[in-house]
Amino acid sequence: MSTAVQLSKQFKREMVTAFRQPGDALAPVVFYLIIGTLFPLALGSDPRLLTQIGPGAIWIAALLAMLLSLHRLFRPDLDNGYLEQLLLMPCPLFLLIAARLLAQWLQTALPLLLATPLLAEGFGLSAGLLPVLLCSLLLGTPVLLCVGAINEALTLASRGGALLALLVLPLYVPTLVFGSGAVYAVSFGESPAGHLSLLAALSLFTAMFAPVTIAAALRISID
Repeated sequence: MSTAVQLSKQFKREMVTAFRQPGDALAPVVFYLIIGTLFPLALGSDPRLLTQIGPGAIWIAALLAMLLSLHRLFRPDLDNGYLEQLLLMPCPLFLLIAARLLAQWLQTALPLLLATPLLAEGFGLSAGLLPVLLCSLLLGTPVLLCVGAINEALTLASRGGALLALLVLPLYVPTLVFGSGAVYAVSFGESPAGHLSLLAALSLFTAMFAPVTIAAALRISID
């Protein structure tokens, strides 16, 4: 069986599994909307305050929603034995991991992007800020996913959910800074190109090296 066919089957399996368990797939976007709604409720109805904190609050909500979905990446396959089968397949493991990450992004990050205009409206963000916010999330969510997936693979054997969160959160700081900074730059009349370029570089870097790193971490965890 060719590598392309195996990758196609792996991607199809991930998408079909998500459709068979819609609750798990919808949980992150529901959580995203809840967190994004709680900020305006807790801070009051001051339009200026909501506009000031809006980009940062939306990015924090996206981070927490992505963290919520990480448990579905490898844990079920470890419990049912499918992870060992992946290691034995002739197709390189890092390519199978890349297909899984792509499917995970489509299941988790894409719904977040579609729900973002609702949160932007709740924070009173102007129409001119929404495209930059969506672009920053489009570039930044792959970083959130890949970094979290690396830590999930490293802590798979120890079942350290709390440890995972502690390891991941500091690594997300640059992504949060550049992502929200792009929106704030537009609100201040500046160009967001620098922030978006750095986000794109981070996304490209993690997309290139995360599958290889995750594959090595999974082998270590299983051994």
